[in-house]
Amino acid sequence: MDEPTAQRIFQVLWQMRKDGYSENTIKPIGRRLRNLSKHADLGKPEDVKEFIAKVDWSNGYKENMVNAYNHYATSHCLRWRKPRYQRAFSIKKLPLESDIDLIISYTRTRNRVAFRLVKECGLRPIEVSRLTLKHIDLHKGLVYPETAKGGEARVLRIKRNTLALLKQLVSTIQSVNQEIFPSSKTLQSNWFKLRKRIAETYNKPELKHIRLYDLRHFYGTMLYHKTKDIVHVQRKMGHKSLKNTLIYIDLADFDGGEEYISKVAQNSEEIQQLIEAGFEYVCQKDGLTFFRKRK
Repeated sequence: MDEPTAQRIFQVLWQMRKDGYSENTIKPIGRRLRNLSKHADLGKPEDVKEFIAKVDWSNGYKENMVNAYNHYATSHCLRWRKPRYQRAFSIKKLPLESDIDLIISYTRTRNRVAFRLVKECGLRPIEVSRLTLKHIDLHKGLVYPETAKGGEARVLRIKRNTLALLKQLVSTIQSVNQEIFPSSKTLQSNWFKLRKRIAETYNKPELKHIRLYDLRHFYGTMLYHKTKDIVHVQRKMGHKSLKNTLIYIDLADFDGGEEYISKVAQNSEEIQQLIEAGFEYVCQKDGLTFFRKRK
């Protein structure tokens, strides 16, 4: 990339920063503009439009590129008619909890806690990466994340086993402002490498399709399955719009062949342990309490 082009891209990103955009929005815009500059003259909107139209990208990625270039065109007062690409939406297959737990079990404590917070609290990876001791009440087992994507603020309960690991993890942290976990990009990379290794070790290629973000979807789906309260799920997921939450109604519509793990509790302590582990009550018989959880 020549120096004038790099400078013009920098001006776009600097203007976005002055306009109040977050770094998590600015950085992808920069990457996309630099990518476009390798294939088209950014000073010629029609060249950019023609390249995007011809290249073999998904409509979703083309839409991202168009939005990135729109920032460039606006910043440099370039006239162009913004092309429209219809993003294809589909409902992702929900991974089995046993598969998620298998992957998580084979990583070190810091990653394990981070991945559990995504799965058990529905945190976005970017929200996990921002956590400091200021966001966590270790005594009550609560986390107060800085909600991303303009969503609503929320309070989430940390499961007992995860809380115990978290206490060990933060025992050496000196400052309440120190971030506990690595960046979201690093978390994503660690998850990708881990799932690939476990998939090959256990000869389970389906594990390679489980994204880190699917753990958040798992949380939202299970929460709706238990409560049937879509507004409650919206609040716990930190969604600004209820439209984003409605997907969990479809994901929670399990078919009749759904498989479950069954457990029996004989006393109040065992009941508490099963509830904390995510099991749902089924019935009581002969003094025993029966629970189940989706595999």
